[in-house]
Amino acid sequence: MAAPKKGRSASAQSKPGRSLALILIAIVGLTGGMFASGHTTPRLGIDLAGGTSITLEAKADQGSAINKANMDTAVEIMNRRVNGLGVSEAEVQTQGDRNIIVNIPKGTNSAEARAQVGTTAKLYFRPVYASEPTGSAAATASPSASGSSSASPSSSTSPSASASGSTGEKASSSSSPSASATSQGRAVTDALKADTTPSASASAGASDSASPSASASATTDAATAALQAKYAALDCSDESARAKAGEGVKPSDPTVACGEIDKVWYKYVLGPAAVDGTEVKKAQAVYDTQTAAGWQVTMTFTGSGSKKFAAITAELAKNTQPQNEFGIVLDGEVVSSPFVQNSITGGQAQISGSFTQDEAQNLSNMLSYGALPLSFKEQSVTTVTAALGGDQLHAGLLAGAIGLALVVIYLVAYYRGLAMIALASLLVSAALTYVLMALLGPAIGFALNLPAVCGAIVAIGITADSFIVYFERVRDEIREGRTLRPAVERAWPRARRTILVSDFVSFLAAAVLFIVTVGKVQGFAFTLGLTTVLDVVVVFFFTKPLMSLIARRKFFASGHKWSGLDPKSLGAKPPIRRTRRPSGPAAGPVETKEA
Repeated sequence: MAAPKKGRSASAQSKPGRSLALILIAIVGLTGGMFASGHTTPRLGIDLAGGTSITLEAKADQGSAINKANMDTAVEIMNRRVNGLGVSEAEVQTQGDRNIIVNIPKGTNSAEARAQVGTTAKLYFRPVYASEPTGSAAATASPSASGSSSASPSSSTSPSASASGSTGEKASSSSSPSASATSQGRAVTDALKADTTPSASASAGASDSASPSASASATTDAATAALQAKYAALDCSDESARAKAGEGVKPSDPTVACGEIDKVWYKYVLGPAAVDGTEVKKAQAVYDTQTAAGWQVTMTFTGSGSKKFAAITAELAKNTQPQNEFGIVLDGEVVSSPFVQNSITGGQAQISGSFTQDEAQNLSNMLSYGALPLSFKEQSVTTVTAALGGDQLHAGLLAGAIGLALVVIYLVAYYRGLAMIALASLLVSAALTYVLMALLGPAIGFALNLPAVCGAIVAIGITADSFIVYFERVRDEIREGRTLRPAVERAWPRARRTILVSDFVSFLAAAVLFIVTVGKVQGFAFTLGLTTVLDVVVVFFFTKPLMSLIARRKFFASGHKWSGLDPKSLGAKPPIRRTRRPSGPAAGPVETKEA
């Protein structure tokens, strides 16, 4: 006789205690990480914490038109530039046809972000003809203070692949305040003549007459004299003089400019732009771990940029300082002036020296995101207070509290004892949401704004809906006449499928919204997606195991009228009982036949 089939053993059933212990360990671990990181509250966006709002007005450059395509490109580059500083929840958006609004939240380095966002002109690499301290620094600086020959770090890689230099160091031959004006002027004259001689010769060769050559020479002399006069009169310690230094200069023309090194302002004479910033394919700050040379900035050029950079570095390497330097010019200001030792080919270079991490990161951001299709003028800078956002946050939280109270009242009135499971699950979900928001601030730059708060409030309904689906499945099983323990297990597969489908739709909507939108709406989408994922985690690892545990308690298992699982009030059928087949052939039904 075949042995009767055994039912599912207790060891094969789910162990709810393990799931509850797992989610408890996760909560404790995340909370400990939150306190260990020192970020115990979520970061707030500009509408809640206040910050700085910058309005930029576009100006048409030569060859560039103010149109939607150029404005959108400028917004994208500015956004990447601000995000490169680690500024979270910064908003960069167009306003009208000519303006761009940049909102930088409080709590970040808004002054640094403003400096980089406001530096919106195109980026150029220009050869340096002359440089020296300016203003009061020129009278007090000594040759040793200006720099020394140690500006070329010994840790430089092969000359064919690196450019050595630093924004913080310059050779004494170029920056010494004792350098005579005569030698500086001679250097400028020689460099300008070298730039203009080919064109002059070409003009002379085009005609038998000597007048074109003489005219070109006279023009060059006049331009040189004007540039020398402008350079001599330039005082870079004056902010207004710095702003006007390179104003209206074409990329193909030499110019004067200012640059700050170790809190000392220098003035420069720069040649025509040799490489455009758009030809820098990638720039990043890296730490040299092999030779411990410190922070460096690596650059990768495009195909055309590689050729141009190789040509200009080959020319610069033939000269002595400062004529072997190239100025990296952004918005008319020299942000770095490294010198070149050898021709740099291959499309890759590195700028090394005594950089700090912040200095290297700032320079790499400028190189990566400095080239804009338009130039911009800073129209206004205002400080945004959090008063309005605070009032709106208060109103939003009040609305959320009222909504949560109504949900709780409904759960208690309709589900009674089961409402305690729903409330406990809501508390676990809220704790996980809060801790993750606090941790995601320093981790990925997440900042809580008003739409994100709305997303968290909407999540209350999503989470409560999952509980209701499961509870109703359990009550349906009880109506069919089953007791609580089998009802909990039989209801779970069908409820699980419904919950997963519902949460998948919500998560998909949040993901699409996050991808296709910008600014504050992304905060709403991110929070909605995060809480939807947490809803699945809480239902699977907390609500279901807790239901399995309470099904063993007499209060719920017996169907107490306050448990929410009273078979009588649910209109249950008579209990389903399993009948045994009598053993032995004599116990079976006897079939009789009439004669």
